[in-house]
Amino acid sequence: MSDLDPYERKILRELQRNASQTTAEIAEKVGLSSSPCWRRIDRMEREGIIQRRVAIVDREKVGLNAHVFVQVKLNAHGRANLDEFASQIREFPEVLDCYVMMGSIDFMIRVVAEDIMAYERFFFGKLSQLPGVQEVNSIVALSQIKSTTELPI
Repeated sequence: MSDLDPYERKILRELQRNASQTTAEIAEKVGLSSSPCWRRIDRMEREGIIQRRVAIVDREKVGLNAHVFVQVKLNAHGRANLDEFASQIREFPEVLDCYVMMGSIDFMIRVVAEDIMAYERFFFGKLSQLPGVQEVNSIVALSQIKSTTELPI
């Protein structure tokens, strides 16, 4: 992050707040003219600092009312195949995030589903069927206090 100049940091904050802004709008907010602002954005996209621009969808408004955090522990044989587990979990659209963990669990997964019955189908039909899964602990979120994609830049 130290390679970013103050203007680039401001640009990133603006894009995180609203990526649909024009370059001219961003430039005005960060104190640059459009051309240098565009060049900075273009460079950050080429370098992968800006990975992509997306729309953030309200999961409940599209009928995904169950939000579940899942802890997965693999058996000893399964640990040898972490890459296989990871590649298979990436294919499940219900999985929003998956992290390899240190400690008593191997993976922490964030899952959304229509409701608890849909999560149950996901659990029994997909997740528990993956090779090497020894233990799964599902923690259902009751409500959301904070959710952001904005990094503190």
